[in-house]
Amino acid sequence: MRAAALLLTLAACEGPTGRAVELPGGEPGIGFDDLRYSPRLRQVLVPGGRSGALHLIDPDTLEVTAITGFSDLPDFNGGHDDGVTSADDTGRWLLATDRTRRQLVVVDPEAGAIASSADLGGGPDYVRWAAPTGEAWVTEPSAERIEIFALSDDGVLTSDGTIAVGGGPESLVIDATRHLAYTHLWDGATVAIDLASRDLVATWPNGCGSSRGIALDEERGFLFAACSGGRVAVLDVDRDGQVLSEMWPVDGTDVIDYNPALRHLYLAGRFSANLAIVGVDSGGDMGLLGMADGALESHCAVADDRGHVYACDPDQGRILVRDDCFAAIRR
Repeated sequence: MRAAALLLTLAACEGPTGRAVELPGGEPGIGFDDLRYSPRLRQVLVPGGRSGALHLIDPDTLEVTAITGFSDLPDFNGGHDDGVTSADDTGRWLLATDRTRRQLVVVDPEAGAIASSADLGGGPDYVRWAAPTGEAWVTEPSAERIEIFALSDDGVLTSDGTIAVGGGPESLVIDATRHLAYTHLWDGATVAIDLASRDLVATWPNGCGSSRGIALDEERGFLFAACSGGRVAVLDVDRDGQVLSEMWPVDGTDVIDYNPALRHLYLAGRFSANLAIVGVDSGGDMGLLGMADGALESHCAVADDRGHVYACDPDQGRILVRDDCFAAIRR
């Protein structure tokens, strides 16, 4: 990228720092973890932790719809181990985890209500829908495994086995193109799992002392591995996990996200109280495009398909909304 073009873009990005979405019941604080965007519903999925609700945010109006019925705790303890903390879209239903009850929950977004639930064998972290096999995959780090569920057309879950992931799993992303799932081991590695056979087929060093967030450019085979300290690396899944580039744009991070149309990666800085916008070129090299204001303890971010980025603000129990004003840059 030419320096002059970057300077012009930086100048164009000067202005308001963004907006905040106040969530119902968020005043004591919310231990956010996973954030998702559903292109089908055109809604940002915000699991509301101890607030007892899965919140849906309209990216155009910032209107909030709360789907209740999850574990509701009155106090915020500073962590994110309570209530609903992860969600995903199956194309018909929404899936969500309730850490307090140790349940996987099926939500009917049209009715705005819980349709069914199933007990889990361990404390849940991430839930992801594996479309190629029609299964729900739930990571259970305390049990060092992934638990798998079949989902019927009428929204009933049936347990369908587990996958042992020693030293993990942390984070989860599904690669429908290659029929693989990727997850981290806590100590410096990322593993690939075959969706059909459920075998661990590869283990790749990711350079993390403590692995955290994960994201995927499915078309180009770029897997992004974030470390708790704020470092992020690009691994090439088609070349045996070769590390293509790395950088350290924020201080402290966890849940990251990637917009494949813009080729932008987003990391929220837990200790640096900012939001990094990182461009990724066709060779997997990363470059810092700019920073937006964030919040202390903000460690999770997600992007929509309208050029907006959302970062959690746990202490205030709200979601920060920032415009990606670098959307015109394609590296």
